[in-house]
Amino acid sequence: MSKKKRVNVVYSTNPDFDFDDENELVKTLSFNEQKLYVSIDRKNRGGKSVTLVEGFVGNEEDAKGLAKKLKQQCGVGGGFKGSEIFVQGNHKDKVGAFLKKLGAVVKFKGG
Repeated sequence: MSKKKRVNVVYSTNPDFDFDDENELVKTLSFNEQKLYVSIDRKNRGGKSVTLVEGFVGNEEDAKGLAKKLKQQCGVGGGFKGSEIFVQGNHKDKVGAFLKKLGAVVKFKGG
């Protein structure tokens, strides 16, 4: 008898509820359809600046690939974590220009 994984579900009143994993593959939108938000964040980072890219619609592998390209473009570290792509340092203009060159609609958040 195999036990099903019941992640974050304690009780359901729905008689038709199924505990199966709902890991549907997320289709990555092309860059022409992406609307990305670029901002600078300093909160909970010890005063260091980080450039954030939010709003990427796609699977985790594609987001990690975009993070890698952005890191190479800026020559710094960074990564992908929790639906946000981050690049170390204040590279708002470089990141925005690179994303526009790829065809995405870029909006800048913050000052």
